[in-house]
Amino acid sequence: MLDILFVHPNASQKIYQGLANEHSAIEPPIWAAMLANSIRKAGYRVAILDTEVEKLSYEESVTRIIDAKAKIICFVVYGQQPSASSQNMEGATILSRLLKLNSKDQFIVFVGGHVAALPIETLSNESSINAVCQNEGVYTLRDLLKINDLNDSKLLSKVKGLCFRTSNNLILTNPSMPIVPKDKLEEDLPGMAWDLLPPLSKYRTAGWHSWSNKSQKEPFAALYTSLGCPYRCSFCMINIINRTDPGENISSADSNYFRFWSPEFIIKQFDYLAEIGVKNVKIADELFVLNPNHFMKICKMIKERNYKFNIWAYSRIDTCKPQYLDALKEAGVNWLGLGIENPDTVIRKEIHKDGFKEIKILDLIDMIHSAGIDIGANYIFGLPHDTFESMNNTLNFALNNLTGMVNFYSAMAYPGSPLYLDAKKKQVALPIKYVGYSQHSYETLNMANENLSAAEILRFRDYAWNKYNTDPKYLNLLEQKFGIEARKNLENVTKIKLKRQLLGD
Repeated sequence: MLDILFVHPNASQKIYQGLANEHSAIEPPIWAAMLANSIRKAGYRVAILDTEVEKLSYEESVTRIIDAKAKIICFVVYGQQPSASSQNMEGATILSRLLKLNSKDQFIVFVGGHVAALPIETLSNESSINAVCQNEGVYTLRDLLKINDLNDSKLLSKVKGLCFRTSNNLILTNPSMPIVPKDKLEEDLPGMAWDLLPPLSKYRTAGWHSWSNKSQKEPFAALYTSLGCPYRCSFCMINIINRTDPGENISSADSNYFRFWSPEFIIKQFDYLAEIGVKNVKIADELFVLNPNHFMKICKMIKERNYKFNIWAYSRIDTCKPQYLDALKEAGVNWLGLGIENPDTVIRKEIHKDGFKEIKILDLIDMIHSAGIDIGANYIFGLPHDTFESMNNTLNFALNNLTGMVNFYSAMAYPGSPLYLDAKKKQVALPIKYVGYSQHSYETLNMANENLSAAEILRFRDYAWNKYNTDPKYLNLLEQKFGIEARKNLENVTKIKLKRQLLGD
């Protein structure tokens, strides 16, 4: 018997439509593996069920969960993108409802960004869930496991950081629980339980990341070297899992904490990946290129070991300095995800608030390319003040300054972000279904702004993505740099047309 089973749910077909079959990444569930390792170190019996990589139906998943005979079932609802928790609630809630129908006494707790943002609303809408963690849940889950009778509301009310449903269907919010402090990370959140996951050969990276590894997508690993972000961008909800205030109208901007493990600790994770033959690695940090005393030391250690990884990591345009680039490349960082969002200074200043800095974007792109590093450029359409003219300017900027890959997003009011609170205040239409928060689903419902309807923005986003990725100049660039397989991979992706309810499909 287990004390706790961590479940990574799956709804990839709804989230990605036809892209799910071959083209969307299948990422190891980082937070499930970190929580499992943390709880195991505290002396409890744990296991992980990754329903996505094992390709389990909901019915098969329920059978596996019931057979595990775990005291607590913990659904860990995060995603491949920092803001993807809400979309993954789709599969998680379908599975939890079916589990309750087949095992009504099972105690189900959820942890993740969406439930941290909306704990009371989640429990109000989802009768199958017994409780949710208000933040990352490390200490809350440990205290929950100490309870002998999970039906005793008096005992549950003593677990800090828990929001739960009583036996008479009241929803109670307990006082908050601290997150793991930086000086306790290696003790209380000691890396990932790699041994509890399926083989990493079953996970695959995104096609574009594989281009710098001869288009080989497997095996694939992802890990954190740091947690959180010190910035307060209006469109991002990543910091909501750092929440320590249970009050209303709290967003990620109120919880912008940044913590990191020591380079000496992190290199052991890379040692393990190198030992088992992993080349494709995603450093999932919201902002890897931030503190040079952290990331530069990690890069130096990887270089000294000559591991030859194919790494991608995130950077902001104002934290990526020329003096860092050679060290990043020598460590195997072949791709930097770069948050350009919008080249318009006025719009960027609005979304980045106090974190805004004036940067010459073109000079930075040239410097990164000169270092031999490719860029995954991230752009957002439909931000506050965007117009058709400014969206066209963004697209033209991307087309005139080609990068190895682009992500084109529609501005989305993710629960936990400042944009979400603003949208609620202004009564902007928000998704009714969890899957509506996906950028690629049929039910996608992005934000409207003061100038454009949600449909106009989404239609432009889909048009822009197709125009960029079928541009002959871009396709020739891919073939010249990465070979014909990379070009064929992208051409196959562009054959898949996403259907959109908002656009009348």
